[in-house]
Amino acid sequence: MTEDPNVHPEPFDEHLDEMTCLLYLEGQLERKRGQQVSAHTQDCLACRTLLRALEHESRLLTRAMLEEDEPLPSRLAAFQERARKSMQWIWGAVFGLAATGAYAFYTGYIEPMQQRFEQAGFGGSSVLNLMIFQGAFWKGWQSMLTLFEVLAFLTIAASAIMFFRRRIRRGSAFAMMVAGICAAATLSSTAMATEFRKGDTVEVSKDENIKGDVYLSGHHVKVEGTVDGDVYVFSQNADIEGHVTGDVIGFAQVVRISGQVDGNVRSFTNTTLISGSVAKNVLSFSEAITVDSTGKIGGSITTFVNSLTIDGHVGRDLLVMCKSTSISGTVAGSVDAKGDTLRFGPGAQVEGSVKFKGNQPPDVSPKATLASIPEFSKLEHQTQYSESKFYVWRVIWTAAVILFGLVLFLLMPTFARDSVDSAERYGASFGLGALVMFGIPIAAIFACITVVGLIIGISTFIVWLVALFSAQIVVGTVVGQWMMGRTRETWQFIGRMVVGVILVRVVGMIPYLGGWVRLAVVLWGMGAISLAIYRRFHPEIGATAPSTPVAPTPLPPNTTIGSPQPA
Repeated sequence: MTEDPNVHPEPFDEHLDEMTCLLYLEGQLERKRGQQVSAHTQDCLACRTLLRALEHESRLLTRAMLEEDEPLPSRLAAFQERARKSMQWIWGAVFGLAATGAYAFYTGYIEPMQQRFEQAGFGGSSVLNLMIFQGAFWKGWQSMLTLFEVLAFLTIAASAIMFFRRRIRRGSAFAMMVAGICAAATLSSTAMATEFRKGDTVEVSKDENIKGDVYLSGHHVKVEGTVDGDVYVFSQNADIEGHVTGDVIGFAQVVRISGQVDGNVRSFTNTTLISGSVAKNVLSFSEAITVDSTGKIGGSITTFVNSLTIDGHVGRDLLVMCKSTSISGTVAGSVDAKGDTLRFGPGAQVEGSVKFKGNQPPDVSPKATLASIPEFSKLEHQTQYSESKFYVWRVIWTAAVILFGLVLFLLMPTFARDSVDSAERYGASFGLGALVMFGIPIAAIFACITVVGLIIGISTFIVWLVALFSAQIVVGTVVGQWMMGRTRETWQFIGRMVVGVILVRVVGMIPYLGGWVRLAVVLWGMGAISLAIYRRFHPEIGATAPSTPVAPTPLPPNTTIGSPQPA
């Protein structure tokens, strides 16, 4: 029996509920039930109002789910625009203060140090150029490309390919690999000019003539022949009796130079003895250094030693940080010394000015010949806490740390939060921090010395310095959260960082205790940063989902999902 469409269904005696209205709007009610709802809403104002409200909310929800960027309300949009304009002023202030701090650091530390190096006869080169591009570990790298360098560059390229493997195609990676192999294959035969020798006793005999740099490692190293390049010495005792056209870089207990060196001498030894000739400069970090009466230095001498004795000839300036200095030879330039005592013997001759800062005035022999009266200033042994500039620099450095933390938290908010979260694992952070604190610099130095790659070693050391500076930011944020509670909102997070950093730096100024506090902060913070980096490259796998499937919620009988109301 078919229903008559002209017959109206009986209306409801009660008001409709929200579920019935939603099912009606979705077209999931039976035909008879839907006609009853439609008839009831025509007569009942309250149910008709409810149905229209639910229909309006359903449309808004559908539109919000389909839109990618939901428009903000007018008040929030206006606030966002004001905040965006304010951020320009904030970033301007940040970079302005950062530039001021960099200028203060340069004028307070770098420029005076650079002037000292220029006075020592290093020709006005910048400190970076002096230490790297004209220093001990760069000489000889400009004219040749060794196999180790090729391997280092290929290692960097392989690491880049592995890092961007999801962003490049296999054909691009293959092309990069083929290009690297072709570049290595086209190297000239002169790329293998460096020579390595090691053993208990290593010698370069008189009749030998080595073309290129040589690395000598052993208990006793002796060079009697000619080396047309640099000589790197790693030994207990080293004797340079021959001719070296380049530099001599010595890491030994005792280094004796009685031959001819056309370049510089860089010694990191216990004792350095020079009785031959050095055409350029001498830089020494030693316990004692002696220039005999037959010794001749064409350039300057820069020393950081305990005892310095000069009986020979120095062609340019003398820059000394030494406990005891004795000069009985000739210095063609000026003398700038700082230490305990300074003595000029009977044969001393100084053609430039003499400046000495020590505990007592210099002892000048009546037979010594000085171009001018020595300028003496007594060392003042006073605590740094009594000087106003100590607190000024503390404020400047604290502001620099806070500005760096602000930039870090705004540019890398996720990594910053991960580092702070990792800092709450105290044992792992301290243990890993001790390993990174002392292991990374040693690895970077060995990377440079063993020619694994100068770029890798310097880059690693720079990253280590950045982590060292960032450690107090991480620890300060943790301390700030201890005091003010945890938060995930960015500016509240930055506020806790500011409070914590100020507190950490103030505690670090306490006499005797402050040094231990700073060490603990560095170990803790560097370990947390390293742990966050490790977690980023090795993410933890989440808990396994239960194997038992979840039963779906039963639907009402005679309902269809998403289908129109049956006709």
